[in-house]
Amino acid sequence: MASAYSSVGISLSFFFWALLISPSVSQSCKSQTFSGDKTYPHCLDLPQLKAFLHYSYDEPNTTLAVVFSAPPSKPGGWIAWAINPQATGMAGAQTLVAYKDPKKGVAVVKTLNISSYSMIVPSKLAFDVWDMRAEEEVAGDGGTLRIFARIKVPSDLAAKGKVNQVWQVGPGVSPEGMIGKHAFDAANINSKGPLDLSGNNNGGSGGGGEGDSRVKKRNIHGILNAVSWGILFPVGAIIARYMRVFESADPAWFYLHVSCQFSAYVIGVAGWAIGLKLGHESAGISYATHGNIGIALFSLATIQMFAMLLRPKKDHKYRFYWNIYHHGLGYSILSLGIINVFKGLSILNPQDTYKTAYISVIASLGGIALLFEAVTWVIVLKRRSNT
Repeated sequence: MASAYSSVGISLSFFFWALLISPSVSQSCKSQTFSGDKTYPHCLDLPQLKAFLHYSYDEPNTTLAVVFSAPPSKPGGWIAWAINPQATGMAGAQTLVAYKDPKKGVAVVKTLNISSYSMIVPSKLAFDVWDMRAEEEVAGDGGTLRIFARIKVPSDLAAKGKVNQVWQVGPGVSPEGMIGKHAFDAANINSKGPLDLSGNNNGGSGGGGEGDSRVKKRNIHGILNAVSWGILFPVGAIIARYMRVFESADPAWFYLHVSCQFSAYVIGVAGWAIGLKLGHESAGISYATHGNIGIALFSLATIQMFAMLLRPKKDHKYRFYWNIYHHGLGYSILSLGIINVFKGLSILNPQDTYKTAYISVIASLGGIALLFEAVTWVIVLKRRSNT
């Protein structure tokens, strides 16, 4: 048994270590570094597609210098950043696209004047752009591409002090240099927003202040819910199912079970509340399944907590039915919690280390449960044979 607890302890330690150091969790625009000696006083943690924007604006010359960074959706894919002078979507966007040239093997930048969704061909933009270049940063989980450019902002947009920016990532490029179709998930559809040229981006795409805050909220939301619904609730269930068989563990197992589940509930509610706030702050972005499961978890767990106040004594005639209800609700919370952690991971789309760490924890807990299942059956059968 000691080795089983040691195994899960190691897995839990690895999980929290991965949470703390994973760049996909902690990285922000302020942590970005890239080549060149130019400085960019403004940076944004864009709310979709793990993208970042650094920029500076020369108001007298109406010149915008940008560095756009994002990982393609697949290795060998492409990234794009655009200004749409007339609308907020991709149609009409004046676009800079970067990808690794299949023939030359180096990152390149092309311009696309996207007149319609069905017409995407390399063409000159509606305004001047120069000093274009691209670079690739190779990391353990794939590569990040960056677009460098200087843009002459049209006078009407410069007078407003804002432009509509659009960004996107895609899966691949043909040998002829034609970019492949991107996905149409919520993150792809909502990768757009206003860009304040002065650097005052307190809404829309989110900037150094609010953007950092939103990233931190997402990270805290994910960590709290993974720890509560995804780890503590399963641990509490294991304690209740298997420790009670050992007579020497009574009533310690009960207090351990209650403490574990109550802690999980408190942490889970905190994570759920942060999730609600994130949803309120992210108008137009919806993860219905993830959110609905979260609401169901909160509701079922709240009922489970209050049901403890109505717990009949062991010899009460209704105790049998209460046990059925309590166990059924508990296993429902357990299943939904683990499912929703994986839903959250798919939304955040972090490095593989993050997901691997959680899978390791769940696998370790599952292995311990199987081991205890065998041991408890042996004990129960021996007791029955002795009687």
